[in-house]
Amino acid sequence: MAQTEYIVIRAEEDGVHVIGLTRGTDTKFHHSEKLDRGEVMIAQFTEHTSAIKIRGKAEIQTTHGQVFSETKK
Repeated sequence: MAQTEYIVIRAEEDGVHVIGLTRGTDTKFHHSEKLDRGEVMIAQFTEHTSAIKIRGKAEIQTTHGQVFSETKK
């Protein structure tokens, strides 16, 4: 059984959007969550989820390290 990778997303402002994208020939949105400041979401890549898009200011922790998303102005 393959090991599943998780990421941790902590919102640093209200209204951070976390969007799951499908795997396959046509990439589509399949799940969306909205986080407010301080809320934490643990997400995982699965056989259906190939990418996760984050809009808004957030801290993201993965097995590859920690990154911060920025808000466009």
